[in-house]
Amino acid sequence: MKKFNEFKQIVADLEGDADKFYNKGNNAAGTRVRKGMQDLKNLAQTIRMEVQESKNKAAAKAPAKKPAKKK
Repeated sequence: MKKFNEFKQIVADLEGDADKFYNKGNNAAGTRVRKGMQDLKNLAQTIRMEVQESKNKAAAKAPAKKPAKKK
């Protein structure tokens, strides 16, 4: 959950720069937005891998399901 909260914080931090770029034409703010978006992309990938790893560990620990009986 720590990384997810970090993700949300980056989005919140970028909001001001996005406003400056889109509404005021500040190109330097656009550069910061692009960098922040790249950081988000990398963090999102890390979160995806952690979630998948956690799911795989849980599936390995869960007892195997019995096949359904035919009627």
